[in-house]
Amino acid sequence: MTEVSSTRPLGVSRPDLAVTDLPAPEEVFKVSRIGPKELIKFAVGPSLIALGISIGSGEWLLGPQAVGQYGFIGVGWVITVSALLQTFYNVEISRYIMATGEAPVVGWGRVPPGYLLWVPLSVFVVIFAFIAGGWAASAGQGVYALVHGEVPPAGAEEPRLWAIALLLLVFLITAAARRVSRALELANWIMVGAILAGLLVIDLFVVPFSQWWEAIRGFVTPSAPPAGISATQLGALAGFTALASGLNWYVMGHYRDKGYGMGYRTGFISGLRGGRTELLASGVTFPDDEKNRKLWKRWYRLLLTDMWGIFFVGAILGMLLPTMLMARAVEMSGERPTTANVPTFVAAALGDEYGRGMFYLMLILGVLILFSTQLGIFEAMVRVTTDAAHGTSTRLRVLIEGDPRRFYYPFMLVLLVIIAVVLHLALPVSLVQWSANMSNLGALIYPFLLMYLNSRLPKAARPRWYHHVILVLNFLFFGFFFVNFIADFVGDPLVTF
Repeated sequence: MTEVSSTRPLGVSRPDLAVTDLPAPEEVFKVSRIGPKELIKFAVGPSLIALGISIGSGEWLLGPQAVGQYGFIGVGWVITVSALLQTFYNVEISRYIMATGEAPVVGWGRVPPGYLLWVPLSVFVVIFAFIAGGWAASAGQGVYALVHGEVPPAGAEEPRLWAIALLLLVFLITAAARRVSRALELANWIMVGAILAGLLVIDLFVVPFSQWWEAIRGFVTPSAPPAGISATQLGALAGFTALASGLNWYVMGHYRDKGYGMGYRTGFISGLRGGRTELLASGVTFPDDEKNRKLWKRWYRLLLTDMWGIFFVGAILGMLLPTMLMARAVEMSGERPTTANVPTFVAAALGDEYGRGMFYLMLILGVLILFSTQLGIFEAMVRVTTDAAHGTSTRLRVLIEGDPRRFYYPFMLVLLVIIAVVLHLALPVSLVQWSANMSNLGALIYPFLLMYLNSRLPKAARPRWYHHVILVLNFLFFGFFFVNFIADFVGDPLVTF
């Protein structure tokens, strides 16, 4: 590591950032140059973990349910706006990670009044939003249908048992890894690639051109929401299109573990097969000189390639392709999806029309989609809590002897038990809608924390003025849906459609 020559203050209540040079991308990825092959093989990837989460709760459940009930016009436009705003937001979150090597949950502790408020609050919001386990329960429904060849009956226990088994599989995947982020990245290369390719082929086979045009037109045509759609349903669709609106930061820490920018200087969480690694409790930043300004521009271009070339394109395709299938399934079956049957509705409808082979193919894709979401969300809740505890508690670092795995894996097992209990409490899609609207709560808080932090980075890394404008738009767009959701939950919504 380049010698640390000084420190730089940033915010309050946290140690100053050490200052040292940015690494070159070639140094991080251990290649002589970053060409197209190296870009795909080594440099891009963290956005795939976010995309694996994205193509699940929103794209497979909430988007198709909304389109199946109300059509594309007025629904597709909300999807497009949400995807654009969230991708901009993700870039701004990742800007902070690249410039400091700190996970966002630790960085929030630098915002006044300090870490005693923001760090525990942020962990609580993430756990509270996602512990309902709707993503796990939905995956369990898909596995049940795959095993038995039929959709599960209402209230069946076996789908919940399959959901718990898949949570155990997540534990095994992370435990068997050398570097947890890399294992998740490779798993999502396979799953997301298979999902998008499979959906594209099936859409080309079963969806007529007129519905392709209707779907694309719905995605790009500004229009008021359709009459009858609820504030909760539309807010959930907005919140879980492309990821988790204001809470997207909970999964962006993978850029640190990938080694983007100063993340290379601060360490990563290794699997049980990996060697012991030290994860720095505080961040590191770079001096504002010509050499580091040039390196920063290179890292920023890699980030934009990963976010807009992989995440945004994948999120739009991941919503467009399943919603077209849902529209076709509704047309063929003459029925509309319900909260109870949406995880298996398309498989049942296409199976009736094209035979059992299509039924099982759709179930396999559905299970892959929902498991990729389950894998990312479950691990991210553990990761956020681990980063928060390790970064803020000297006593814990002494107790675990500086090895974050000694907290990460026991906490994962505790969380597994809690989710196994909670997912018995409601229908899967109802749980997902709750999580999505709680994600919109984050949009009322974190864009402003992010503006505070990013405006204090080294000059080369600071955002331009219009980046702040886009963060305010995130606050207004997703915050509106959260406020309307709360009003609807306690009485009457502020706005009805």
